[in-house]
Amino acid sequence: MDEHRDGHGGEDRRDQATDGDSRAGAGQDAAPQTGPRQAGPRQPDEPRADETDTPHPPDTADTPEIPDNTPETPKPTDTPDTTPDPPDTPPKPPEPAHPPAAPRSPARSWRRRTVRGVCAALVLLVLPVLTAETALRLNYTGDPAPGTRTRHHDALWLGHAWVDGRKSGKDVTALAARLRGSGIRDLYVHSGPLEHDGTLSPSVYRKARWLTGALHRELPGVRVQAWLGDTLASESPDGLRLERPSTRAAIAASTRRILDAGFEGAHFDLEPLHSGDRDYLRLLDDLRVLTRSRHALLSVAAHQIDPLPAFHSFWGATTGHPKWWSQSYFGQVARRVDQIAVMSYDTMQPMASLYGGYVAEQTALALEVTPRTTDLLMGLPFFHENRFGHRARAETVPAAVRGVRLGLSRTDAGRARFGVALYVDFAATEADWRAYQEDWAG
Repeated sequence: MDEHRDGHGGEDRRDQATDGDSRAGAGQDAAPQTGPRQAGPRQPDEPRADETDTPHPPDTADTPEIPDNTPETPKPTDTPDTTPDPPDTPPKPPEPAHPPAAPRSPARSWRRRTVRGVCAALVLLVLPVLTAETALRLNYTGDPAPGTRTRHHDALWLGHAWVDGRKSGKDVTALAARLRGSGIRDLYVHSGPLEHDGTLSPSVYRKARWLTGALHRELPGVRVQAWLGDTLASESPDGLRLERPSTRAAIAASTRRILDAGFEGAHFDLEPLHSGDRDYLRLLDDLRVLTRSRHALLSVAAHQIDPLPAFHSFWGATTGHPKWWSQSYFGQVARRVDQIAVMSYDTMQPMASLYGGYVAEQTALALEVTPRTTDLLMGLPFFHENRFGHRARAETVPAAVRGVRLGLSRTDAGRARFGVALYVDFAATEADWRAYQEDWAG
């Protein structure tokens, strides 16, 4: 989950800005093949093989017969072979089928071990990811239960232009026309950011009282809350330091003044907020006392929940940014507030089906630990960006709504205090609004 851009005080700027071939080696002339050597041509007066000077047998018909008085040579008689046998010699050992391998050099052995180790590590890393992605795809299958639609506890994040003078009465009328008849009950109007010491200048939200009055006239029953945020000094030296009691006290004082300006609640988005942060829980305890005394709402934007047990610890150790909360910590936060809105976008999912399955999982995890007395809202991506962590073609409103309905159906289909939160008004398209209305609010 990448963080809310507005919570970092960057909403003002966003609201105003709308891949030579090398030739193959030349073919070398092949050496002419030589066959077996052949005899050269026979010279003209060279006799043929049948004309050589081989003597012919004499003609015996004209030759007188001479008696042969030569005594007959006796045939030799066979004598035993007395040559001694050669001495026995040991048989030669059979030659090995393969010559013995040369000894491996230490460097070669080290390289092999390294390659094997890297391959094993890749398997250990990739296999769980593939398993998890397969599970998400399966999580996106099936049909939502009937009735898993709006319970009229939805919310909308509004940009800073609504309180700094850039919006007019016509804008309020147009917004009211869009929201009338929908399931949106709460508006989170960006009214910060807080300073790093927790203070907040009234000039930042100078049109707040006008806005709250105009919205109440156009949309009776809709609650307008001040959206306050800042960067925490949890991953850099600069930012809000919640471990300081003075900072927490200043935030409480800023909240008191924002309620005096006509807001009916305070919605906090402090990031990056690490799982287990006890100082954040202390801040919420202090703010809860304040908001209850003023009959006002306390709501927060929450990080996503570990998709795998202790995944935030692994991610934090490898990247320095834990990103997720443990499910237990999510529950601790939910028990301290009136509303908790999960920022269920910026999920690093590459496909709509995987994103929808991820949202279904997040919905179920959040429902398991959120008290029934706390409004639970799941964020919908009403913005379109392509960057690390977010792909617009994957993180769509239809995929998110279907994931929300599937998670709700499987976990607690009858939960009354449940809804969706739309982020953010100035980046939304007509297709986003239509998907919300048809798939969830209709």
